[in-house]
Amino acid sequence: MVRIRLRRMGAKKKPFYRVVVASQRSPRDGRFIENIGTYDPLSDPPTITIQGDRAAHWVMQGAQPSDAVARLLKKIGVLNEDGSVIAPAEAPAAETTEAAAPEAVAA
Repeated sequence: MVRIRLRRMGAKKKPFYRVVVASQRSPRDGRFIENIGTYDPLSDPPTITIQGDRAAHWVMQGAQPSDAVARLLKKIGVLNEDGSVIAPAEAPAAETTEAAAPEAVAA
């Protein structure tokens, strides 16, 4: 099974994550199929940069996002609350921060 999950990068006690598409059997930081974005939890506010069209493509092909990645995809507007894809043809390449996300939802 193919999963969309976080791959830990960065130094000790300074995590930085890449959002990758990988086989479920691969190790966390091992082999992956495609790199579709990044997540930096230490920046203020945390930065999420994900290619929304590629994420939507993989979800439509049957890839299962991990719990953490599903939360990120919902935050940037690629997934609905029920886990379905929002407008797969128009899913934008998203770069967002925690502070900007509530404003985008309110608009």
